Amino acid sequence: WLDEFFIGELVEGVGAKLSKGDKARKLEQDKFIAAYRELRGKFIADGFFKLNYWYYAYKFASQAALVALAALAARVPGPVGLVVGATLLGLFWQQSGWLCHDICHNQLCEMKDGRAASAVNRALGLVFGNLAQGFSVAWWKDKHNRHHAVPNVNAGESGSLFADPDIDTMPLMAFAPKMAALGAESKVARTMIGIQKWSYLPLLCVARFSWLQQGIQFAFNVGDDGGIFENSLKSEELAKVQEAFLTGDERRLEQALLVAHHAWVLALVAQRGSLWGGLALYFLAQAVCGLLLFGVTSLGHNGLPVYEADERPDYWKLQVTTTRNISGNAFVHWLCGGLEYQVDHHLFPMMPRHSLPAAHERIVAFCAEHKIKYNEAGLFDGTLDVINHLDEIAHDFFKSFPNL
Repeated sequence: WLDEFFIGELVEGVGAKLSKGDKARKLEQDKFIAAYRELRGKFIADGFFKLNYWYYAYKFASQAALVALAALAARVPGPVGLVVGATLLGLFWQQSGWLCHDICHNQLCEMKDGRAASAVNRALGLVFGNLAQGFSVAWWKDKHNRHHAVPNVNAGESGSLFADPDIDTMPLMAFAPKMAALGAESKVARTMIGIQKWSYLPLLCVARFSWLQQGIQFAFNVGDDGGIFENSLKSEELAKVQEAFLTGDERRLEQALLVAHHAWVLALVAQRGSLWGGLALYFLAQAVCGLLLFGVTSLGHNGLPVYEADERPDYWKLQVTTTRNISGNAFVHWLCGGLEYQVDHHLFPMMPRHSLPAAHERIVAFCAEHKIKYNEAGLFDGTLDVINHLDEIAHDFFKSFPNL
């Protein structure tokens, strides 16, 4: 199936001659790649990619407990039942997100001949993606694969495939001056950029609705825009790729599971016994999940360098310089679902979550040896860093574009 991508044979020694500086950079890059492969080989040999079945048995059981407790709390009258039920439901969605993330990175598969995939893994992805969260797994994989390939890379006006969809947030928010510049002539964009340090947390609370909408659009092939964050589907080339990504029985299965998701959620919130009580539980749970899910993923990348598609560094340095780890206690580690080791995960995305703490010190030493900055912050300090960064982008934007 790779034949369609064939463009020619590489002839050694033919091509533009490298300058002295380019040769030095290439030599440095070759050394880094060799060291990275050596480190990965050591991790494999030392069992860091081995799956701990008991760990994930605990995670599956705890998810069942969370949603069961949410359903029980929803039946309790008064504000206590409402708040506890919504919090537990929001946490169930958030923790299902981390489980689905592990599954879709093939972390729950044993590696054989350098590959890791199974029907069981595919089924688990559908359960914790479509059924548990209401997100299309195919849509999420497409989006997340592009994120891992080019984290914090901005396509500008090109709609390039070589851009990170996770920072495709205009006109609601700009994480870099060139992103903000796209909204210089838009009243909506100027308003949103002007208040983005204040709107950041509220937008996280409603961001889950965007994912629900885009998952439905992807699975049911509805409309030609990307919903609230619409820029990612403006590329015709990308739209064709996405349309071919989910077809036939797989599309119908995803559709059925998305419908089933909304059915069980409706049944759970109906336990409140009234329309307004059910709506309050539903929207509060969405806000809890949005804040805790997207707050963690945003902290992992936002407020760090954003590169233009044609100016990004080499792949491995791109992974490290655009990611941030989250330090904290045992509760923070549970809450972040493995993404407190965001840098480590981006370097070794198939390493099971439970192996990341032990791998962490080796990866820190590896980055230090190769003089690559390793970003890390606490949950609250890091969030303040993101908010301050958004404020700086807004100030710079209005200095550059003072009037409409």
